[in-house]
Amino acid sequence: MAAAPARLICAAELLQDSGPAHRFDIEQADGDPLPAFVIRYHGKVHGYVNRCRHIPIELDLQDGRVFDLSGHYLICSMHGARYHPATGYCSWGPCKGQSLTALDVIEENGQVWLNVMPA
Repeated sequence: MAAAPARLICAAELLQDSGPAHRFDIEQADGDPLPAFVIRYHGKVHGYVNRCRHIPIELDLQDGRVFDLSGHYLICSMHGARYHPATGYCSWGPCKGQSLTALDVIEENGQVWLNVMPA
């Protein structure tokens, strides 16, 4: 594990390639929860704040379903913006050219961890 403090998110086996996201919350500086998720894409784990760049709503309106039917894009279920799963870059939709806020996540010893920045 990295030298910085880390928070356990989930067991790595819960994340299937292009499968449902695992949702969790991050505590913001003001104490309010910020929705986030982790996914597996092409064998690698990626994490993002769960907020569309067009309108700050969660991408999934249903339980972690963030991939489109092809399994190659993350999609906002409200208006269809498409993001590349490995980078968070929006390639189509009203927020084209913007990116999801990426999280520093690592997979180690069968677990997925969020690197937590010191306060």
